[in-house]
Amino acid sequence: MKLDQLPGGVHLTYCTNIHAGESWSDIRTSLDKHVPAIKSTVAPNQPMGVGLRLSGEAAAVAREPEALASFRDQLSNLGAYVFTINAFPYGPFHGVRVKENVYLPDWRDRERVAFTANSAAVLAAVLPNDVEGSISTVPGAFKPNGRSSEAIAAMAGNLVMAVADLVDVERRTGKRIALALEPEPCCFLETTDESIAFFKDMLLKPETLDTLGSVTGVSRQEAEVLLRRHLGICYDVCHGAVEYEDIVAALDRLLAAGIAIPKIQLSAAMRVPTMKKDLVAAVMRYNEGVYLHQSIVRRNESLVRYVDLPDAVAAFGEGQADGEWRIHCHVPVFLTDLGEISSTRS
Repeated sequence: MKLDQLPGGVHLTYCTNIHAGESWSDIRTSLDKHVPAIKSTVAPNQPMGVGLRLSGEAAAVAREPEALASFRDQLSNLGAYVFTINAFPYGPFHGVRVKENVYLPDWRDRERVAFTANSAAVLAAVLPNDVEGSISTVPGAFKPNGRSSEAIAAMAGNLVMAVADLVDVERRTGKRIALALEPEPCCFLETTDESIAFFKDMLLKPETLDTLGSVTGVSRQEAEVLLRRHLGICYDVCHGAVEYEDIVAALDRLLAAGIAIPKIQLSAAMRVPTMKKDLVAAVMRYNEGVYLHQSIVRRNESLVRYVDLPDAVAAFGEGQADGEWRIHCHVPVFLTDLGEISSTRS
């Protein structure tokens, strides 16, 4: 829903990735099941914005003309509109081991470009005329897969192709959509520093802008304007908290660097102020085996990163991970009592 009390046309929603469903049919059924009750509570007298999660399979089906026409009717009946798409997980996101597979195909792979283009086609078809749209996506790649110069060049090149597609979408439809890379612990982009550096060193360098200019038929200077218009950062507050970032300062730094923030995701991270042996069982209750729970330990003013919660627990058992823990486990911002552990809510 639109927050009229805030400047700049800010819209608030929740993301449908909390509901299981990979096929387009399943996603539509899920919307009919869950949206009415939520809308009656939070937006009974106005249209409600929906953050739509699409899988690769669903996006390919949903962009077809008949599917789009039916989807428009469904949204009208629900009193809802879509202004943002979560195109981060390509494959199954519930009920199976997801973990590091959630990043695949990553931005080294042209299939990620195609998935993003399909998502953009869906969003452009249903986005209200007076609303700017956004698509959140993988922050490049899982860190071990994004270290080489070849991988970084491939990611930058494919992102340029995605930007070019969004430029074309706006020219054809008048709908402005921005792709938003979502930094996450243990990924190619996991901090604000890394995000700013990637834009400066790779995405905004002359060769990259010349490529974008060639594809879109504009000058280098105009290509920079287009890249900044259609590519930015999705700042996930939980992820930033796990990285011990000052959230407001991080947002200010991105904006000062001329990097757009088309989307902000609000939740807290799990926090253990001082890890103790008798808290291990409480922490491990959240190790469900489906998702990565990257854990960052602040020890003697330095940060030690662990790809998953069991890795951090093993290190703690060896006396190497005492100190404050922050764990990638999304905690609702309204939740104040987590029992023996806490959150980064404050």
